[in-house]
Amino acid sequence: MSLPEKRIVDFLSRHHVLTLAVSTDDHFPWCANCFYAYLEDLNAFVFTSDEDTRHAQYALQQNKVAGSVVLETNIVGKIQGLQFRGILEKASGVVGDQAKNAYLKRFPYAVLMKTNLWILSLTYIKMTDNRLGFGKKLIWEQATDTKK
Repeated sequence: MSLPEKRIVDFLSRHHVLTLAVSTDDHFPWCANCFYAYLEDLNAFVFTSDEDTRHAQYALQQNKVAGSVVLETNIVGKIQGLQFRGILEKASGVVGDQAKNAYLKRFPYAVLMKTNLWILSLTYIKMTDNRLGFGKKLIWEQATDTKK
């Protein structure tokens, strides 16, 4: 598996909130903000959410999701953020154990929560980084993700 370039990985590793966009088969959209840990070796996010939340219910119906991670700033030259697509599934097995360890390392208080862990495997990333030039884009995509 090819991994995104270091600037993308570093950005994802420094931040901790993603906006998740999901929809049902009838195309009803919904967004949710989630605290995440980034699993660099899997190029995936791990986050927690109860199964009865609207975004989890929609994700169980349609596991293809999109979202964003952004840096809030009023300084145009420092704008950074990315949009992504991926496949969302409940964490399980060895990968689930790895995800749980990474999430608890980042958010130790989560050990008190009774919730589900989810893995969002990234298939496409488009990062805007104005520090590299106004509107400069860095693109990474999995070989099988061809929709721009």
